[in-house]
Amino acid sequence: MPGSNRSSGRPRIENLWRKHLGPAEFIVWMALVPAAMLYGAAVTVRRVFWRVARRRAPLRVVSVGNLTVGGNGKTPFTLYLAQRLARRGLRVGIVSRGFGGKRKERAMLVSDGGDLMLSPEEAGDEPVMMARAFDGPVAVAKRRIDGINLLARATNPPDLVLLDDAFQHLRLARDVDIVLVNRERGFGNGWLLPAGPMRERLGALGRAHAVVLMSAGTDEPSALSASQVRKLSRVPLLHATLRPRALVRVEMGRWVEYPVDLAGRRVLAISGLANPAGFYAMLREADADLVGVLEYADHHAYSSADWHAIVSAARDADLIVTTEKDLVKLERFPFARNSLYALRLEVAMDAADAVRLDEIVLGETASPRLQAEA
Repeated sequence: MPGSNRSSGRPRIENLWRKHLGPAEFIVWMALVPAAMLYGAAVTVRRVFWRVARRRAPLRVVSVGNLTVGGNGKTPFTLYLAQRLARRGLRVGIVSRGFGGKRKERAMLVSDGGDLMLSPEEAGDEPVMMARAFDGPVAVAKRRIDGINLLARATNPPDLVLLDDAFQHLRLARDVDIVLVNRERGFGNGWLLPAGPMRERLGALGRAHAVVLMSAGTDEPSALSASQVRKLSRVPLLHATLRPRALVRVEMGRWVEYPVDLAGRRVLAISGLANPAGFYAMLREADADLVGVLEYADHHAYSSADWHAIVSAARDADLIVTTEKDLVKLERFPFARNSLYALRLEVAMDAADAVRLDEIVLGETASPRLQAEA
């Protein structure tokens, strides 16, 4: 792969999360084990505490999350579920923590379903990305209950609220927990942070109401099979694929979709992701000629210096292709008007799994109106 500019240390530590390490890597990994054991003890104490002190929201709450750090398709899946339920006539709201956003109030609307009210600097990149793609209300709040209460006070409150990346947000009771598992990466070496990629132990899957085995739809080898996941948990196992849907370009402040026509095109890839390998694999699957890669830290705040570096690196490229969550921060720079595109992803599920997902999300405790409209 072409040379890259890495401003994050995460790719280096992730090299230690493989199951098979060389002697030198193993020695470095062993130094992380005591910290992982302390982290595990803290996770246990925290889980016990919030089992007693957790709060219940005034609306039906569905959480989408995972057990590992890094991208597992949580935000695209949250959007897929929100759009699917909204097409059926349900009022759906989304609440995100808004990582990296700088806000003065405890809870704020990113969008009311129409106008965009906060910038990426205020809300964080992923909430703005979701607000760009979803026609319902999106709120940000460090304490998710504050965001839910904000949506509940609206003139037409949502029928249910989706929480993006909230499986570990134990202080709030949920009606449904959906956990995504990345088929290509699996659980790494199975160790807790920082000795491995795990936020919680595998036994935490028992709290979930459904597990979704997410595939990138590329030729990358699978690290995890459905039978292996079934051995870990008895909850329903669903399958989904994350695939390219369109290229998005900024035109007069609007995001306009174009076909994913990258065959033979010289592409400079820009990413600010925890695990960008899947993004590059999708570009290669589209037969793009990757002439360069610029990697930045997850949730990176792009500066004028970054803009100049990107322009310089793109001299031999036909297109600059990034992700949607990076586009919300890059669209303010001049090059966004002509050569900058984002790869828009979509989630695909077969009909049977999609129907089963609806049944789990709405549940037997859903109101008669919710069940009737579904």
